[in-house]
Amino acid sequence: MDRLLVATLNIRNLADRWNERLPLLLADMAALQPDVMGLQEVVYPLQQDRLLGAAGEAHYAAVRGWAGRPEYGNSLLVKAPLAHERLERLDLGLTRSAHRVLVSLPGGGRLVFAVTHLHHPPEAHAERLAQVEQLLAWLEGAPEHDAMAVVGDFNADPREAAYARMGAAGFRSALLAANGAEPTVTWPSGLQAPAMDTDGEPDCLDYIWLRGSIEVEEARVVFDRPAVDDPTLYPSDHFGLAARIRVGGAS
Repeated sequence: MDRLLVATLNIRNLADRWNERLPLLLADMAALQPDVMGLQEVVYPLQQDRLLGAAGEAHYAAVRGWAGRPEYGNSLLVKAPLAHERLERLDLGLTRSAHRVLVSLPGGGRLVFAVTHLHHPPEAHAERLAQVEQLLAWLEGAPEHDAMAVVGDFNADPREAAYARMGAAGFRSALLAANGAEPTVTWPSGLQAPAMDTDGEPDCLDYIWLRGSIEVEEARVVFDRPAVDDPTLYPSDHFGLAARIRVGGAS
């Protein structure tokens, strides 16, 4: 079996004190060094995903999937020497998308790794459910694999139909499986900024979803520490998530 550390984080593009937040992001990324990671709200011309990938000793490939406009969207980070192939992107409408790769693991396992970011207005329950239905139908056409991990900012709390639909499709939340409950809050983090998003109540909106020959060893909230000298400064307006998983070998 292959052991992997999987992570996800919405990095809040370049808004809300980006220049001050960047050192916190780099420090936490250098300490975490996940094997695969999904990022949301990445501004590609700023090379935000590549900056995070260069934060520690590891080397990462940045695999991008634009959303709404070519210079902005999601990104997958894959740590060397893991090999990835079969990049595919799905347009979910409403300036949202998903993309996936097939990751070959040292023990012979095959992991489909996908990232997404769903529509954000708190009242948009139907729109998020429709995007999840599109996502699930697309995932059924994924390359042959042993396990699947789908990560990202779903903008849906655990009481929402979009969350329930992922479970009905056979996906398990890594945080729920490891800890018996979802995090109380993944947004907002406590970051304070003049133009910060205040639309919605604090809740769990981010997930690591798993399906297939896969077990969760432990899972936790990450990117959750404020600056030592400023309790209003966090790496992002979202917390990140990380899960240590075991993936079975090829069948």
